[in-house]
Amino acid sequence: MIRYHASWVLPICEPPTSDGWIVVDRDRIVALGRRAPPTDGARDVELGHVAVMPGLVNAHTHLELSYLRDEVPPAPAFVKWVRAVMAARRQRPDPQAPEILDAVDRAVGEAIACGTAVVGDISNTLVTFGPLARSRLAAVVFYELIGFNTADPSGFVEQAHQKMAALMPTERVRASLAAHAPYSVSPLVFRALRHAVDRDPFSPCSVHLAESVEEVEFVLTAGGPWRELLEELGVWDPDWVAPAVSPVQYLDECGFLDGGVLAVHGVQMTTEDLARLAARGATLVTCPRSNGHTGAGAPPIEDFYKSGVHVAVGTDSLASAPDLNVFGELATLRALAPAVPASALLDSATREGARALGFDAEYGTIEPGKRARLLAVDIPPGTVDVEEYLVGGIHC
Repeated sequence: MIRYHASWVLPICEPPTSDGWIVVDRDRIVALGRRAPPTDGARDVELGHVAVMPGLVNAHTHLELSYLRDEVPPAPAFVKWVRAVMAARRQRPDPQAPEILDAVDRAVGEAIACGTAVVGDISNTLVTFGPLARSRLAAVVFYELIGFNTADPSGFVEQAHQKMAALMPTERVRASLAAHAPYSVSPLVFRALRHAVDRDPFSPCSVHLAESVEEVEFVLTAGGPWRELLEELGVWDPDWVAPAVSPVQYLDECGFLDGGVLAVHGVQMTTEDLARLAARGATLVTCPRSNGHTGAGAPPIEDFYKSGVHVAVGTDSLASAPDLNVFGELATLRALAPAVPASALLDSATREGARALGFDAEYGTIEPGKRARLLAVDIPPGTVDVEEYLVGGIHC
């Protein structure tokens, strides 16, 4: 049993404690508090001028795209960026290529080095499941489906479900299904996905939603750059009729949105969209640095928090973000939303992400019984507002 003492302890579920201690026994938190407990045989470890907090939760990334780091330049419009990613991926069609697997391993190591304990990883190939299962990270690997013009939607989803079910989940690494986006998944595939995910009521599901103005235009009118790209790819469905509503309302009316859904990005969400998400209990995962790189725009962060929707944080992939440092996202959130309390931002990067991914019983807060996946951050002596310091930009 070890008793750690630090200048600050941030349980997240309670206000920060100065001059705090945490007792850990066999990788579990036993107790914490402000004043030193009675001598009980525990070995004391002095950590000094650090803040101890729960390991971070990166609720949305694409580790299989890590080999594209620095290869896809910023774009003025989202579909232009997507075209560049597609072109880059076509140059390496084998998901088992050594450079792809090596990049995944390096990305996993980078995430851990940046204080991450849990990830929500999007994969089109499931190639990241093995590396994550061998790592120290806890994870949900979302097997993401794309199918706008599919002859047998139920069979398409069932085949994916069987492939996912053949994986060997561990205590820390699980798999679930996900939909790509409203412009790349048909209504019947959305419904089949909902049915498949509902087989396990505790499985989360993910979807990119209201990310770009082009997506909003497509769902409203069936036109614009997304229509053009679908036609070029030969997957446009001439029977598809634009719902002529927002992407959020569209998925809600498809019966897709509920408390297990991670709706990623939300850059173009209105206050009505946010209210609808909040009413369904869904989690909005924001990735602001990626949004700037891809041309999607700046997310309305203050509106997110005002709406009452659950907010989590992700870095997105290394094809659109400079690193996998969740603290970098927090610094961008702070710049975009100076009125949002630092405590709320930290909650999003820990407890909210763990809850959305189904790991809140073990991660996300410092409480007795939870795993001691803790993070110690150097804090300058004399710091008064430790939470504000932590959202100001911590490098790893």
